[in-house]
Amino acid sequence: MSAVYALSTCIEWQFVEAGDLAQRLRAAKDAGFDLAEFHLWRDKPIEAMAAVLDETGMRLTSLCVDPRRSIVDPAERDAMVTAVRETIAATAILGKPNLIVASGFRVEGLSEEDHFANAVAALRAAADAAEEAGVMLLLEPLNTRLFATMYLVSTKLGLDLVEAVDSPNLRLLYDIWHSAVMGEDMAEVLTDRIHLVGHVQAADMPDRNEPGTGTLDWTEIMRTLRAVGYDGAIGLEYFPTMPMAQSLDQSRRMLAD
Repeated sequence: MSAVYALSTCIEWQFVEAGDLAQRLRAAKDAGFDLAEFHLWRDKPIEAMAAVLDETGMRLTSLCVDPRRSIVDPAERDAMVTAVRETIAATAILGKPNLIVASGFRVEGLSEEDHFANAVAALRAAADAAEEAGVMLLLEPLNTRLFATMYLVSTKLGLDLVEAVDSPNLRLLYDIWHSAVMGEDMAEVLTDRIHLVGHVQAADMPDRNEPGTGTLDWTEIMRTLRAVGYDGAIGLEYFPTMPMAQSLDQSRRMLAD
């Protein structure tokens, strides 16, 4: 049984027994991964990670723009674009991975129209920087269980923003777990819009663990991804509940054809 999609391990939460992120990359390669991803970069051993990537031929699918800044608060727009530019420069030695952007929190007293307009303006400026550098930005909707006042908690709204910015260097990160927490219908939100999605991440409900440990129907999820035409990688962004070898074996089974 072979996986339809290449799988990317989230070394932020996985292979932790191996040591720092450079050592986790080696462990991931030994476990059969060619792709990996992580979160914030400023406290990570970037140069050591770059050396491991060069040595092993592994590739990073994504990491987060650091520091996180709001796309909806105009007072943070310049800082947000600066964070994008600094992240692009600092992580170029990692092979120009995709860079994840979250929205930030709602601004009290701001209308829905102004939230949207501010987000588009900030994302356009950030996308311009990404285009100059040849880097892809990924806009990620989160969920209200984790962040009660987060602006972007809707896949549809996220896709609307990507569409409005209209840049080849901005796409959506579709996280199956965040979407499930928000009660979204996966087929409904992705059908005819999958060309706006640059990456998919997977974890089971309710506790963000391995696929197959919770309540989601992974056979149907994989069928839907194929039906809507997704052809990228799937990031395993979950907290393991079992030893890594067993955890990854289960994930590969759940996400296989």
